[in-house]
Amino acid sequence: MLRKVVFYTRISITMIAPFILFLMPSNYFDKGESVCLFKTLANIDCYGCGMTKATMHFLHFEFQEAWGFNKLSFIVVPLLFPLWLKSFYEVRGKSLPGILGKLT
Repeated sequence: MLRKVVFYTRISITMIAPFILFLMPSNYFDKGESVCLFKTLANIDCYGCGMTKATMHFLHFEFQEAWGFNKLSFIVVPLLFPLWLKSFYEVRGKSLPGILGKLT
C-alpha cells in the first residue's frame, strides 16, 4: 500500500511540475542568494550553478537568458522530456516504446 502511495505521489509530481513551473514567471528564481556550497565557500561556479534559473528561462522559451545562466541547460532540459513522458506511460502500466523505453 505504501509503495503505491509513493509511486503515485512521485508520478503526480513529475507530471504536474513542468506545468506549474511554466505558470510561474520566468524570473521567479533569479533573485536571492546561491545555495551552492562551491559558490558559498570557495566563490567558484560549479557546473550546476544557475541550472534552475536556466531551466526556468528555457521552459519560457527565453533561450538567451538560459544560455547566460548555464550553457548545460541546453543538454539537460531536453533530456528531462523523455523522463516526463515516461511518467505518463508508467501511470498506464506500460513502458515507453522503442529506444526511449530501453534508455529510461
